[in-house]
Amino acid sequence: MTAGAERALTRRGLWLSAVSLLLLVGIYVLAFAATPIERSQGFAQKIFYLHVPAAWCALLGFTVVGVVSLLYLWLKDPRLDLFAASAAEVGVIFSIVMLTSGPLWARPVWGTWWQWDARLTLTLLLFFLFLGYLSLRSAVHDPAERARFSAVVALLGLVLVPFVHLSVYLFRTIHPTPVVLKPSAPTLPGSMLTVLLLSLLVHTLLYAGLVLARYGIARTAAEARIDG
Repeated sequence: MTAGAERALTRRGLWLSAVSLLLLVGIYVLAFAATPIERSQGFAQKIFYLHVPAAWCALLGFTVVGVVSLLYLWLKDPRLDLFAASAAEVGVIFSIVMLTSGPLWARPVWGTWWQWDARLTLTLLLFFLFLGYLSLRSAVHDPAERARFSAVVALLGLVLVPFVHLSVYLFRTIHPTPVVLKPSAPTLPGSMLTVLLLSLLVHTLLYAGLVLARYGIARTAAEARIDG
């Protein structure tokens, strides 16, 4: 990939991110104005339209990191390592949003900022695992060793991701069972479900745009090191 192509990749990612952020403004307006106030949780339930998509993007991101890292161990293509690292950085950002918006929702609804139930604990463990992933990448300077060690950590995260989703079925937890990803049908009212699905879509586009931009920047930096 030429330097011009890498810059174009970064620009496309930044444009997609910018468009997604503008769309998110509309999504949040819809969440406040076009969805009913939940009977038992009150106005605090509106955080749902941020917290759930952030959680989805975090888990999606860590899944992408694991799958791409597995491909790296097979193909030994350094571009896959750079893409995995870019996806991990963005996944950690969404994890921070998830871990901060969750307690803000929980405090007025459940009466507590935090409990060490299965889903919360596994989510926090996954977050720390990928903080360790990024720290490892900063500490190891040999590119091949860094990529290989990082890929192993990413695979541990990939194994952990499904347990975060299944934790509400496997353990006693204050989290409810899913209201959208369930075997029968979603249990949300129509307007709530529509806004949630739109929010999931736009947050996913934002995740893709940020990863694309970060990957383009990483490729540019890698090429500059080679040329230097």
